[in-house]
Amino acid sequence: VQLQASGGGLVQPGGSLRLSCTTSGTIFSLNRMAWYRQAPGKQRVWVATINSGGFTNYDDSVKGRFTTSRDNAKNTVYLQMNSLKPEDTAIYYCNRKPPSVDYWGQGTLVTVSS
Repeated sequence: VQLQASGGGLVQPGGSLRLSCTTSGTIFSLNRMAWYRQAPGKQRVWVATINSGGFTNYDDSVKGRFTTSRDNAKNTVYLQMNSLKPEDTAIYYCNRKPPSVDYWGQGTLVTVSS
């Protein structure tokens, strides 16, 4: 089972995007869901986590700018990204936390550039 993120694109610095990730009910209900990103030439890193109760946690680099949320009825997790910076350019992935090798999808590319 791969988790596929969507919603990426090209945005100018200071702009916003919302990413989505839909998965099966079993995966969604049993796990903390998380967002990760991999910038060009760098390793994939954790960005944000949300647990089943809606408690969230963020990497310092995105705190105050990104918000993750979940719709339990739709088995969907979201990442609202505001005040985007060029250094946010990366492929964004969703997975559980800790991540499962079986769940990595293709990710969605976010490019922040003027």
